[in-house]
Amino acid sequence: MAGRVGRQRNTTKVSAEPKTVTKGGPRVARQPNRVVALGVSTGGPNALQYVLSQIPADFPAALLVVQHMPEGFTEMLAKRLDDCCEIDVAEARSGDILLAGRALIAPGNRHMMARRMPRGDVTVLTDSAPVNGHRPSVDVLFHSVAQEFGPSSIAVLMTGMGEDGADGLGAVRNSGGTTIAQSEESCVVSGMPRAAILKGYASHVVHLEKIGAFLVSQCSGEREGTEQMERKSLAEKQEVKERTPVSSPRN
Repeated sequence: MAGRVGRQRNTTKVSAEPKTVTKGGPRVARQPNRVVALGVSTGGPNALQYVLSQIPADFPAALLVVQHMPEGFTEMLAKRLDDCCEIDVAEARSGDILLAGRALIAPGNRHMMARRMPRGDVTVLTDSAPVNGHRPSVDVLFHSVAQEFGPSSIAVLMTGMGEDGADGLGAVRNSGGTTIAQSEESCVVSGMPRAAILKGYASHVVHLEKIGAFLVSQCSGEREGTEQMERKSLAEKQEVKERTPVSSPRN
């Protein structure tokens, strides 16, 4: 049974002045093995800083973030997170390619969706009506990720007031994706993840301090498994090649 309802104080400490991370030169664009969508509201900037700063630069998945925030503020948030994270963080533009090791944050006052395209998976921004009283809406992002990526999607619903994102988390779960709700005791306000937990949509309930490591284990494990399968396939092909007799030329 879920814990108590209402406003909860998160005991996880986040530095007011985050440490600046020095990044190397331009990075090689990598196709993601999974798509991770995160939805967050009240208490979100500090929670995002905590989670995203735990993600390594070689993270194999793409990240999409909806933070309930007014227009203009999301750009500043993206710059702040980019300065303190090893991964790249930017405010999303319509048509941005989803890349491994990069987080794209929905601009204030615009919905963000993900779409599969022949030349690469991209973000799509729209000015359609608010959903659950919000634009951007977490539900809009989660539903699009569920529809487009199904079992390869991961949705994380974090601290926030209301129920935005709860039904979208259910859509991701129904599509075969992995669903995560931040634990109530680690939220500033537990409304959003609690709504998903009560509806049975959260496959995993994870404390804020462990979300980053959980995402790394989920995505990196799949990458390692894929690499092992590729190596096994190459080895089997080489073995077959070596066993195949070479026919002698006819005289």
